[in-house]
Amino acid sequence: MKNSIKIFLFTLSLFMVFGLLAHVLKSEAKQILEAPQYIDFNKDWKFSQDSIFSKSISIEVPHVPRIEPLVVNDQWQGVMWYKKEFEHYSQGEEKLFLKFEGVMHESEVWLNEQYVKHHKGGYLPFTIDISNHLREGKNSVKVKVKNTDNPVIPPGKPLRDLDFNYYGGIYRDVKLITKNNVYISDPILTNKIGGGGILVHFSEITDVSAKCEINIHAVNESSKEKELYAEIILRDPDGKTLLQKSDVVSVKSKSDHGLSISFNIDKPKLWGTSSPYLHTLTTKLYSNDQIVDSVTQKVGIRKIEMNSEGFFLNEKKMYIRGTNRHQEYPYVGYAISNAANYRDAVKIKQAGFDFVRLSHYPQDESFLDACDELGLLVMNAIPGWQFYQEGEFENNSFKDIRDMVRRDRNHPSIVFWETSLNESGMTEEYMIKANKILKEELPFPDTYSAGWIDHPSFDLYIPARQHSKPPNYWMDYDKEGRKVFIAEYGDWEYYAQNAGFNQKAFKDLKEEERTSRQLREHGEKRLLQQALNFQEAANSNRQGENTIGHANWVMFDYNRGYSDDLEASGISDIFRIPKFTFYFYQSQRPPNESVKFRGLDIGGPMVKIANYWNRDSPTEVKVYSNCSEVALYLNGGLIAKKVPEKDKYSSHLKHPPFIFKIPKYVPGELMAIGFIDGTEVTTDVVRTPERAKGLRLSIDIAGIKIGDMDTEDILILNARVIDELGNVVTTDNTTKVFFEVEAGGAELIGENPSTSKAGIASILIKMSGDETPLLISGKNNLLGKYSQSLNP
Repeated sequence: MKNSIKIFLFTLSLFMVFGLLAHVLKSEAKQILEAPQYIDFNKDWKFSQDSIFSKSISIEVPHVPRIEPLVVNDQWQGVMWYKKEFEHYSQGEEKLFLKFEGVMHESEVWLNEQYVKHHKGGYLPFTIDISNHLREGKNSVKVKVKNTDNPVIPPGKPLRDLDFNYYGGIYRDVKLITKNNVYISDPILTNKIGGGGILVHFSEITDVSAKCEINIHAVNESSKEKELYAEIILRDPDGKTLLQKSDVVSVKSKSDHGLSISFNIDKPKLWGTSSPYLHTLTTKLYSNDQIVDSVTQKVGIRKIEMNSEGFFLNEKKMYIRGTNRHQEYPYVGYAISNAANYRDAVKIKQAGFDFVRLSHYPQDESFLDACDELGLLVMNAIPGWQFYQEGEFENNSFKDIRDMVRRDRNHPSIVFWETSLNESGMTEEYMIKANKILKEELPFPDTYSAGWIDHPSFDLYIPARQHSKPPNYWMDYDKEGRKVFIAEYGDWEYYAQNAGFNQKAFKDLKEEERTSRQLREHGEKRLLQQALNFQEAANSNRQGENTIGHANWVMFDYNRGYSDDLEASGISDIFRIPKFTFYFYQSQRPPNESVKFRGLDIGGPMVKIANYWNRDSPTEVKVYSNCSEVALYLNGGLIAKKVPEKDKYSSHLKHPPFIFKIPKYVPGELMAIGFIDGTEVTTDVVRTPERAKGLRLSIDIAGIKIGDMDTEDILILNARVIDELGNVVTTDNTTKVFFEVEAGGAELIGENPSTSKAGIASILIKMSGDETPLLISGKNNLLGKYSQSLNP
């Protein structure tokens, strides 16, 4: 009996030992993550304007503290609070990080009521290591946010004078990141000069080969010394894969080390504006031969060079066609979805541009991802506009340079770094140090800085057109082969009426008709004037021998924060609806240049009639096209078929507008047909709109399907006022449309009812991620009710 008991106890102890061992092994297995876990931290926040959350509401980020009116002249400023509860259960010695992609513009963070972070700056991310602040089970994070005027936080200028808005709130994504205690670092959190995270650089680039250098910063926060090495897998667009490993290094406990990998690539597929080939780079970190971290990103191989001859991309000289972008949306300010950022980039590419300047601050990471994917060159910019102050402001600006570079350095789209406080009186010491910082972070020959002051510390001089004088502006700039890029043009020189070239042509126009600041509802005459202003300036800019390109001001209408009207020099309105000028720029893209993007064909031959063809329309009809010939028909009868005719406003344009003179107005149909080498390639039709009979609802997804990128999405919903044949009644500026969500998970944001502008009434629609089919409607008392179904 005793032996039986002993056998039983021995067997039981074995079970216990093996059980405990299995538990330990299971815990150890749980602890090892082959890749970081990224948890969407956008949902289930509480928002309040007081610290005790006495009147809190449930929100999701991106978030703006107040929905603003369409025209913002009293933007909300103050202190706001955010709080979120979440559960955490330890799986071992893992590391947890909380990453805020953008909080405007001063924030303090508490975890479980313990103060952990104070951050200044609204346009760049910050990451907090929260590993030692967590407890088992329920946790809470609380964020105090201020967007009040602060002269030490760039841009520094008071909002009442700033000329653009910063809207406040946690307006970009938040993520909770779980890693092992041996991991690849976050470059901004690590704060190593020229290091941290993963730095990728390509050099010696030709069609035959390219050299790739990758530096990886590894951190060992475990209790033991580790044998570390990195492995990279580079996959080209055709699926061809290249694998390389670093040397093995011993890294002591609570220490860090840099790992380097260098290799050659045969016959690389080069990234360019019309062929934006992206490679998938996966970097794996091994500890004692076990994967402990893995990061996958998109990279592009391209050669950029600026010399006395000009700017070269992949050894081809190019004149850069660009625009400027503010990231603002109507009503919600900066708090837009990743998909909405992508759609803006698509529209910039559709407008015929190959370049965008981020004015005047770093913009969302998703926008840069879109530029990579679309083949848009980028000038990245630190926050700044007409303000400079020594001391803390200056130091915060230097930090912006480092953080911007560390966040964005691996994007192939970025070709210039604007390390200049735009239109600000910087000291010489500031400019020298700013550019020294850039070269410390990116010590490569193809790292180019840009500044609005003509100082030798900047690689590229980027004045606005109005910074010089008419009639030559920058056409005769010549300074020892130094290159100039006109960073803004087309607005201020006409708004201030010092254009110089064609004042006589303007003499019969009213003051408000001379300006480039024209809303769509201002009508054909004024929209054509805006287009002529931009055309004239663009033509002038191209005459500068040392001008490598230009960026017009601006892509989209936006708010200035202190004004009773919108800044309306956009070539599209604030709802992203094109004006005539949009099509002028589209016509300047060569007809053989195009990009395929997620089912869209962007580019190619185009023709557009810049006329509404109603009783008050000009009978001199302007047609924009990149074709070699255009034929115009009125009601089936040929008016003329012609080649473009150059004049003093188009002498240096590759594709001048086509001008057709129609003897007299006859209602009906105008049809333009574009020809290349005698072959018909594209058509546009405009019909005289009759009396309004109904509404047509639409959402422009611009190649990004609803729900593809975000659980929440912000889109623009339009209701077009149409006649019996479906033509938009472009003269209609009074129809009120009441929008309604009849089924599905969505929220309308904006003025409701919305009043039509040039025949289109617009509102925002916020999708919740609900997979229920969406039914929306637009209603007008005279025109009736019209519905549209959407499938998220």
